[in-house]
Amino acid sequence: MNKKDAIVVGGGPCGLAAAICLKELGKDVLVIEKGNIVNAIYRYPTHQTFFSSSQKLEIGNIPFVTVEHKPNRNQALTYYREVVKRKAINVNAYEKVESITKKKDNDFSVQTDKAEYQSSYVIVATGYYDQPNYMGIPGEDLDKVFHYFKEAHPFFNKDVVVIGGKNSSVDAAIELEKAGANVTVLYRGEEYSKSVKPWILPQFDSLVRHENIQMEFNANVQEIRETSVVYEKEGQIKEIANDFVFAMTGYHPDHPFLQSIGIKKDEKTGKPEHHPETMETNVEGIYIAGVIAAGNNANEIFIENGRHHGEVIANAIKEKEQ
Repeated sequence: MNKKDAIVVGGGPCGLAAAICLKELGKDVLVIEKGNIVNAIYRYPTHQTFFSSSQKLEIGNIPFVTVEHKPNRNQALTYYREVVKRKAINVNAYEKVESITKKKDNDFSVQTDKAEYQSSYVIVATGYYDQPNYMGIPGEDLDKVFHYFKEAHPFFNKDVVVIGGKNSSVDAAIELEKAGANVTVLYRGEEYSKSVKPWILPQFDSLVRHENIQMEFNANVQEIRETSVVYEKEGQIKEIANDFVFAMTGYHPDHPFLQSIGIKKDEKTGKPEHHPETMETNVEGIYIAGVIAAGNNANEIFIENGRHHGEVIANAIKEKEQ
């Protein structure tokens, strides 16, 4: 069995930041990531621009320098790769953690699809991007339905419905319209979401006003069919022709995995039980870092504030061992 002082589950920016802080504490740290580092950012749309400035995405006191004030996806991927190299972070990529169990000596057994490890501390930084929020409607499992948007080109001259009205939906709709798709946005809200990036909303609203994008507020999708989408609006059932659907309905933490470890959650918020001053969960020795601490509210914790969890955890462990 491979023995480590600490294991970080998840190689996103917040997990990497935690690994750096623990390494600086003198710990032998291993990051285990089921994809490659910052896998969620890799899965962002190809031309995604961050809401935050590059400075607010920095980890490990390594400057993130860009010409533009707000970096794009490719610049972020380059930056985090460089951080891993310069900080010599030990990362096992393409390895999936399957279980974490506490042993009699209070260490943890971390079982992956490739090996078994033993560790005194485990930091779970798995984010939420791998678990879409499903609507629970007929047809949601059809091959034409996607919960992630990458590029618009394949949908040229196709009837595309985008479900949702927040940033991911608006960004996808704009890119699809640019590529020549016939875009309809169905949003259950009665007006534009206040969370939409302020520099994007005027462009989107202009496309709607000029009828380049069809926007339907108060629209509740009832069913997705092979060649159409059915939705209800103000008591009326409507059906529109459709080739593809992007259900941009948000994401949530992997609750079953957390529960299998023994981590409790608040049933209302979905937040894992933890002490905010240490990030330690109800399972002594297991900590959480990053957006997973926000539970179902993905708008509460981002890279900007989640990157500081590693320092909190390292300080808590240092104090515990004194």
